[in-house]
Amino acid sequence: MARMHARRKGKSGSTHPMREKHPEWSALNPREVESHVLDLAKQGKSTSEIGLILRDQYAVPDITLATGKKVTKILEQNNIKTEIPEDMRNLIQIALSLRKHLETNKKDLHNKRGLHLTESKIRRLAKYYLSRKRLPEGWKYNPKQAKLMFE
Repeated sequence: MARMHARRKGKSGSTHPMREKHPEWSALNPREVESHVLDLAKQGKSTSEIGLILRDQYAVPDITLATGKKVTKILEQNNIKTEIPEDMRNLIQIALSLRKHLETNKKDLHNKRGLHLTESKIRRLAKYYLSRKRLPEGWKYNPKQAKLMFE
């Protein structure tokens, strides 16, 4: 399948090895994994950071195999929910950094196009999250509000 904005085909990324069950060499049981997830979330870590920390420091290769639930599902069940999903938050931060760059470099057309593509991704993702009720009703991307939100 071709890329959305570039008229070329892409190469797929790496994939996890197919595992059916949690490996025996991982010392933590599902309750311990969930408690570590909650502790890290209370420290302000994002879901991807939680996965990396559990993989690197606690030898949990896959949280979904260890607990039967994804990190976001564990956090939702314990009423720890972020206002904006992590992938949308990352895209908004990229758009803000591009806007800041374009304030000083007004003739940088390549990054101007990159900003348009990034904001297009944000709007598409917002439409998806609004349909899934992950964003508040009537939420709309606005660069000025986003700048206030992240400062």
